[in-house]
Amino acid sequence: MEIKLSDSGTKGSYFISDGDETLAEMTWVKGSDLYIIVDHTMVAERLKGQGIGRKLLEKVIELARERNIKILPLCPFVKSVFDKVPEYEDVLYK
Repeated sequence: MEIKLSDSGTKGSYFISDGDETLAEMTWVKGSDLYIIVDHTMVAERLKGQGIGRKLLEKVIELARERNIKILPLCPFVKSVFDKVPEYEDVLYK
C-alpha cells in the first residue's frame, strides 16, 4: 500500500487510496511558517488494526523534520500518540 502526499502549501494530507476511494488519510493546515495543525485522521474499517494511522503520522513527522517545522496535534489520535512517544517531542508545537 502506497502512502501518497497531497500538499497545496496551505493544507495537505498523506493518504492511501484504491482508485477513487480514499482508504486512509491524515490532514493538516498550515498554522504559520513555524508549524502545521494536524486536524484529522481517517482509516477505513477494512484497514483498522494494521497500524495505518501510525504510518501516516510517521510520514507527517518526517515531513516536519525535513521542513524544520512543528506539529500542533488537534486530532485526538495524533495527540494520543504524541502523549505516549517521547521521540516525537522535537516536532511538537508548544
